[in-house]
Amino acid sequence: MIDEQANVNTATAAGLHIVAKPAGPSCNLECDYCFYLEKQSLYDPGKNFRMPDVVLAAFIRSYIEAQPTPVVEFVWQGGEPTLLGIDFFERVIELQRPFTRIKTITNSLQTNGTLLTDAWGRFLKQHNFMVGISLDGPREVHDRYRRNRHGGGSFDAVMRGLKLLQKHAVEYNVMASVAREAAKQPLEVYRFFKQEGVEFIQFVPIIERLPATAEQQSGLKLAGPSALDRHELNTEVTPWTVIPEEYGDFLIAIYEEWVRNDVGKTFVMNFEWALNAWIGNPSPVCIHAKQCGRSMVIEHNGDLFACDHYVYPQYRLGNILGDDLPAMAARSLQTGFGTNKESALPGWCRECEVLVACQGGCPKHRFAQSHYGESGLHYLCPGYNKFFRHIRKYLHAMATLLGHGMPVTEVMKAIDGPLLVRLGPEATNEKNGRTAID
Repeated sequence: MIDEQANVNTATAAGLHIVAKPAGPSCNLECDYCFYLEKQSLYDPGKNFRMPDVVLAAFIRSYIEAQPTPVVEFVWQGGEPTLLGIDFFERVIELQRPFTRIKTITNSLQTNGTLLTDAWGRFLKQHNFMVGISLDGPREVHDRYRRNRHGGGSFDAVMRGLKLLQKHAVEYNVMASVAREAAKQPLEVYRFFKQEGVEFIQFVPIIERLPATAEQQSGLKLAGPSALDRHELNTEVTPWTVIPEEYGDFLIAIYEEWVRNDVGKTFVMNFEWALNAWIGNPSPVCIHAKQCGRSMVIEHNGDLFACDHYVYPQYRLGNILGDDLPAMAARSLQTGFGTNKESALPGWCRECEVLVACQGGCPKHRFAQSHYGESGLHYLCPGYNKFFRHIRKYLHAMATLLGHGMPVTEVMKAIDGPLLVRLGPEATNEKNGRTAID
């Protein structure tokens, strides 16, 4: 009992992060590559996917009370959470209000943007929501896979949503999924976002495997998480899954334009994470963290899972209505879910020069084999490796600038010259006050 309590306290002290799915897997779009829409088959098909008030209240109270940090961040995702209407989120604010005396509470909303209106814009601005909007790029890229229920493209509706966020000065960022075709048009995608006034972008690679027999029997169309401790026999990916090296080339092409023109003006989260890792900080995202397991997900009925990529019955941790939240978080770690990410790394990864930036990637997608024949290699390894190796020279220069108290925007001055950045008189002992990008 003492050991269990110690584990609970450890999990709580480190902080928790829970993504809430108040509308479950319900969505008004039917994107080909969506990995979450099919979760409807795990619940009663005729069920109303709306988080009941009793579950909502229990979640808000438990999450705030279990959080040791002064700031509690709520993330509302889907499916499509705006299907629930503004009144649902007004209730969220109402339930959070009594706790604002003891904690700073923030809210983020991930949406496809198609249902946003002026009323939504006013509400989101009034309550300081940070909004993530899903937009893959220009029309021909976005509409390739992001379709509505009638098979039509969703580009126009999403763009209306984006313009509403800008009109009401709502803080937002764009989450752009990179499927196979999009990876072939990096600069078209990146320049489109800049043209539309987008300043914060996150590129998410699309990786899904075709289902094995077990998934098919459960009514699922995609494969579940890979097994890290044995060779994956099922390695066939979907037609929209990005090609590893093409994803690396996609990031490289954008980085080369960004580092010359847009440092400090356009913020690409993938690049921010890489610099963060280079200067020795722990990763702010689970994908490139050494371990995972503290970024959980709560479904509409209160079920808690270790991750939204692991919403399968065998990974269920409990339910918010009957189980203790810190204990459920600790259970995730005790079962090895989070630590296995690091302990099961192939030797190939442990010897890799860019492990500090990659950390093996998301365990769900570690279904490839290394050159040593080891299991548990990330599908995108060739792409990650290519990208992180390519940008090391820039990361070194930016880290040096930061170390001397200078803005990283100075790196843009070094690109077209002899790749030198002047650091100032206080740094004359280092290459006469200059640092090289090599």
